[in-house]
Amino acid sequence: MQRLLSDITKRQLSGQLEPEWANWSDDQLLDLPMSHLNLAIKGSFLEGPIAELDLELGNRNLLFRPHYWLSNEWFTPDGIPGIAIPFYLVHPRLAKLELAQMLEVEGGTPEWCLRILRHEAGHAIENAYGIRRRRSRQAIFGKSSQAYPKYYTPRPYSRSFVRHLDVWYAQSHPDEDFAETFAVWLTPDSMWEERYCGWPVLKKIRYVDTLMQELAGVAPKIMTREEIDPLPSLKATLREHYAHKRNHYGVERASFYDPDLKRLFSEAPAHSGKLNAVTFLNRFRREVRRKVASWTGEYQYTIDQVLEAMIRRCRQLDLHLTVPEEQAKLDFTILLTVHTMNYLRSGRHRVAL
Repeated sequence: MQRLLSDITKRQLSGQLEPEWANWSDDQLLDLPMSHLNLAIKGSFLEGPIAELDLELGNRNLLFRPHYWLSNEWFTPDGIPGIAIPFYLVHPRLAKLELAQMLEVEGGTPEWCLRILRHEAGHAIENAYGIRRRRSRQAIFGKSSQAYPKYYTPRPYSRSFVRHLDVWYAQSHPDEDFAETFAVWLTPDSMWEERYCGWPVLKKIRYVDTLMQELAGVAPKIMTREEIDPLPSLKATLREHYAHKRNHYGVERASFYDPDLKRLFSEAPAHSGKLNAVTFLNRFRREVRRKVASWTGEYQYTIDQVLEAMIRRCRQLDLHLTVPEEQAKLDFTILLTVHTMNYLRSGRHRVAL
């Protein structure tokens, strides 16, 4: 986490005054309207990953370059050959607030940021050249008109999709499948021919490779610099923004977990003298949350909501350990991973990890 925040703090601030809110408390900052942040990409951490993405596109002889603007989240609007980037990546104070509110900073290292940019560039280049309307694209990836699911159930062992972003994101929708495949193709030294040798997905990557060779040196059809939901237009306060964001990634559960919890812990009087399950879970809550996040790619906030619901049920049922703590740790980590995977989310070209 220290490295993540240190990457954010590598900003070129020569001659720039720090904003007044940089020294405010979280409570003060949360009441600030997002439109009052007065932020810019220029001189920020983002310049490095953006320059690298533009260089990678140039190295492929593509004339297309997305335009970039700040908004509330990562997304690429339909029909727009550009990429919206979340505001919190521009200033270390906002990165710390994001961390406090959501338990992680999505895109907060150069490597992570660049991976997301490559994905979003896949959406943007489809918009720039009208690729979604091609019959060949539809035959390979499916139609964009397919509705985005509220939830999707990934197949971790499927070889019909590339693996770029976490949570098997390519499986959520044909547009995400294309964007993820493009990102793998674009990534330098990805060695996709060797990595995916013998996999059905190789047909998709080769299609993208052929398509991009066809588009090399060709000017984009759509050149608009339109920005959707730019930061200065967002009137909500940061408090309202995070309340909405936590609601989107939060998970509400009740007795849904009872059967699994009762298999792991016990409410029998014979075990009442053993370690309380609530105490046990609170003791390694941060550890298990981070571990499951690294395995699933899901937001730590979402995982923490599942975990909080389980702890609440353990308290209500007065459950206790029945096995040694190390065994219980392993068993519960597996249990939390399974329940997290059951509620993976997707979104409208937003990288929800």
